[in-house]
Amino acid sequence: MLLEVEGLCVNYGHIEAIRDITFGVEEGSITTLIGANGAGKTTTLKTISGLRKVREGRILFEGKDITHLPPYERVLLGLSQSPEGRGCFPGMTVRENLDMGAYVRKDARSKAYAQDLERVFHLFPRLEERVSQTAGTMSGGEQQMLAIGRALMAKPRLILLDEPSMGLAPKFIQQIFSIIGEINEQGTTVLLVEQNAAQALKRADTAHILETGEIVRSGTGAELAGDDSVRAAYLGGDV
Repeated sequence: MLLEVEGLCVNYGHIEAIRDITFGVEEGSITTLIGANGAGKTTTLKTISGLRKVREGRILFEGKDITHLPPYERVLLGLSQSPEGRGCFPGMTVRENLDMGAYVRKDARSKAYAQDLERVFHLFPRLEERVSQTAGTMSGGEQQMLAIGRALMAKPRLILLDEPSMGLAPKFIQQIFSIIGEINEQGTTVLLVEQNAAQALKRADTAHILETGEIVRSGTGAELAGDDSVRAAYLGGDV
């Protein structure tokens, strides 16, 4: 198991945002967390990344306890995140944003670095076309591509994707999910948080449903997509 989350509890002040959640992410898989707004999905990813403090429980990455490691050390171990809302640096160019994603690396002039940059441009040709454009002048879909590309420049073993389809036009949504599948096929494990449950379940090996900070259902993506109660609650009766 590449990532193990065990009995995780997280608070926002006196409010319990996550209650005793336990799940794992197999290496090479796509695992998704789905649920309504406020279910605890983003809090879970932020806690795995080290941006929220753990009240109880622990997080293991390749068997190593990372529960209290600072975020940059988690990146060094091979874990990076594309955040909700993209979080691009608006005054920086595409290339500068991608370089920021690789800030922990020491090989900026190496062949390996150039190959990773080329990989991002292969996945997102539009970024190469706009490499000198400032991020703040790009469309929402283009900024989402940049956020994922920036996370990939850290050369992660596990990439955390938080709502990659949020606010995007339908044509961009299809493109983003196709690229997520390609990223996974290239060997990067994916932990995906999504409100677009239909698209997430189509691509997920394993899925977990969060409600009010707790995991209430788990199974394969196909199992949950085919469950009538899940379809009614999260898929509008259709996938």
